[in-house]
Amino acid sequence: MNKTTSIETPATDFITRTLKTTGILLLLTLAVGPAYFRFYDCLAVFSAGVWSMINLLFLAALVRTAVRPGHIDKLRTAGLAVLKFPLLYLSGYFLVTLPIFRIVPILIGLSSVLAVMSLKAVGQAIMGTDEFRERGSEGVA
Repeated sequence: MNKTTSIETPATDFITRTLKTTGILLLLTLAVGPAYFRFYDCLAVFSAGVWSMINLLFLAALVRTAVRPGHIDKLRTAGLAVLKFPLLYLSGYFLVTLPIFRIVPILIGLSSVLAVMSLKAVGQAIMGTDEFRERGSEGVA
């Protein structure tokens, strides 16, 4: 029985799975949502959700490069900070101030990543983590 080992840490794996799930949810919202809601509302949810996903991606990369034992790559940390703070937040400002988008769909999109993270965490707490189930099944066999 071959076991594949993952290079990613459990926290990185959680973030990656959260981003994939949020992406699928946002694509479904953009594909099916206009049948039930205004198109621009669905586009606002999608755009704000993608912004929130990119924000989480940059935040995770910034934390991994800046908060670590040993040598910190200052150039990479500064590059990520320059991309994240002025550019990403400036684009978020323009997203919020677009007159065609209403604020409630933007708030729904911005909180979509947090909602997916919360539901994944609750699901893992109720059902148990994958590591715990694997260790439990090894002890029985």
